[in-house]
Amino acid sequence: MEFTETITLTDLIYLPGLILLACWLLKTSFGTRALDGSMPRRNNMPPYLPFIPLFIWFWAISLVATITKKITGDLGGWQNDFLDNLILCIGGLLAITVILLLARAHFARRLSGFGLNIKTIVRDFFAAFVNLLTVWPLIMAAITLTIFFGELIWGSDYQMQQHQQLELISKHPQLPLRTLIVVVAVVIAPLLEEMLFRGLVQTIIRSFFEVRNGAWLAIAISSGLFTVIHSNAGHWPALFILGVCLGYAYEKSGSLFRPIFIHSFFNTFSIIAALNQ
Repeated sequence: MEFTETITLTDLIYLPGLILLACWLLKTSFGTRALDGSMPRRNNMPPYLPFIPLFIWFWAISLVATITKKITGDLGGWQNDFLDNLILCIGGLLAITVILLLARAHFARRLSGFGLNIKTIVRDFFAAFVNLLTVWPLIMAAITLTIFFGELIWGSDYQMQQHQQLELISKHPQLPLRTLIVVVAVVIAPLLEEMLFRGLVQTIIRSFFEVRNGAWLAIAISSGLFTVIHSNAGHWPALFILGVCLGYAYEKSGSLFRPIFIHSFFNTFSIIAALNQ
């Protein structure tokens, strides 16, 4: 009875994750054979192509924000945060549309070659949960080490800053704002960032590095770019590990739905944790 009382929910998540991670390491010779047989996706993308939706994303957000601020002025309180997230939605949807059009034009087999084959959705949904569970101990280890070294360098008062969206959803109880933040974090961000960094960036990098372990090189570079677009440097170690997991899932499965689901699950768990706190 005493033993069962000491088991927490975190332990129940860590244990299967560690078992799955150990099995993966043994099965793939510590990752050296993990991507054997993984082939580059055939495409005719020019090197500058991923920058087009990236530019449109930031340009659209900046333009819409400028126009709406002039029309509405300072709304004050949570309404400003609601408006900011609405603008993120609009800019994100525009960028996603552009990416889909570019992928359809430049990938062999169009969107299926890009990794968006609706026949794999169910399989990718369940596999994504297993993939995230497998890498979860590494993500938590990165967070723990970041806090340890932060306290070592800046003192015991060091605290890892929470993501801005998580701060907002914890701070404001208004349902419209919380609903919109969930839509941005669980739907828009995973779709946009995975299509951009895995679908376009990782693919084009791998196309230019036809060398041994070229897939891992593409995963590492795209994960680094994915990491640094997030402004909070304290999150970078954990985000890089997550990015490697996302990139590996894309290369291994050939499906873009799998990293999208992994990303969505991760953000969902983060929101639940923030609300529980």
